[in-house]
Amino acid sequence: MIKLSILLARKKELSHDEFVNYHKTNHAQLFASIPVVKENVKKYVQCHSLPENPPGLPAPVYDGITEIWLDDMDALGKVFTDEEYMEIIRPDEEKFIDLHGCSFLISTENVVI
Repeated sequence: MIKLSILLARKKELSHDEFVNYHKTNHAQLFASIPVVKENVKKYVQCHSLPENPPGLPAPVYDGITEIWLDDMDALGKVFTDEEYMEIIRPDEEKFIDLHGCSFLISTENVVI
């Protein structure tokens, strides 16, 4: 299994709370509703940065992380090139995410603890 991690930067005109609210209440359900996602995504998790900054650590660069688990690269390609994804999900992402400010990592996990 592979994991796609997307480090998310919000659109500058949105507050962090507005970004988190939209991501959790609008985008999540929309993404999960399309057939190609139902068929290929094994797990979908959203993480959002906290407003507190621990002593000694820099402020977060990103507002959140989306983690998506899939069986393989073929499944990943099916999801992100799907016609419904491109017509419905991509325009929704553009409402609240600074797509050029995001970073992506495709990985496998090595669970230690």
